[in-house]
Order: sequence, then C-alpha cells, then structure tokens
Amino acid sequence: MPRQAASGRSGIFSESSNRRRVSRIFSIPIRVYYEDTDAGAVVYYANYLKFMERARTEWLRQMGFEQDELSRREGILFAVRSAHLEFLKPARFNDLLEATVQVIRRGKASITFGQEIRREEITLCEGEVKVACLDAGTFAPRPIPEILGSKIDTGIATWT
Repeated sequence: MPRQAASGRSGIFSESSNRRRVSRIFSIPIRVYYEDTDAGAVVYYANYLKFMERARTEWLRQMGFEQDELSRREGILFAVRSAHLEFLKPARFNDLLEATVQVIRRGKASITFGQEIRREEITLCEGEVKVACLDAGTFAPRPIPEILGSKIDTGIATWT
C-alpha cells in the first residue's frame, strides 16, 4: 500500500512508489458528518468503503470519464469484485480526511486499486479494491475500453 502522503486538496495527483508499481496517487478531501458515525462516535466501518468509492468515482471524473456516460457510450460498468481492508485507527465526527486512489494493477477486464483513508499524515484505513469491467446489459466480464485503458496506463509503470 502507498505510504507517501498526497496533498489534501481536491483532485490532486502525486507520485508514489512501492515494490510492485510506480503510479500516481489521486486524493479527495472528505469531511466526517454525524451520519457517518456509529454509537461509539467513530466512523462506522462500512463508511470507509463509501469514502473509497467516492474517491474512485472522482478519479474517473478527473480523467474525463463519467460512469453514467461510460455505461451509455461504451456499454460498460464497474463492479467491486473484492475488497480487503485494514482498519488501523478511528476517524471521528468532523474530522477532515483524505481518501486516496492508486492503481496497482490493470488487467484486461479489471483494475486493482490501493486505497487509504488518512487524517493529516496518519493512515486510518488502508485497503485493496478490485473492480471488474462488466457489460452493462449482461453483467458479463468485458475488456476495459482502449479510450479508458490508455489513460490508466499513462499513470502506471512496472517497477524495474
């Protein structure tokens, strides 16, 4: 998982590397609202997945793609295939968080992301989320369209 902090401003890319890949990190700010917390006054665990989903959606938007347009024009949609999260520290009401997105791998019909939720320089939750590219009508796996794949590939280079 990436450990280098990205800027706290909306939609910022920064460079980061790990042993497997070198790619860009995208981040968005997220404010914790009362509705995001549980009876213990901390962010409810499932909401970290929502924060990560928002960040992936904004990552696509930053590259010029809207999910509804991808469905209409390219006939595809993305669905989470797997998610593995580690909850390290709690986030609380009114915290200003940063949700990051980093492409770890791109397959023919899937993308694996490394994602973190941070407060300042502290990682609160980290995870790996794999999304599958599916045909919007049949929900069968489908190759990622070249128009999107080429933009993703510009941010990925194999570690050598």
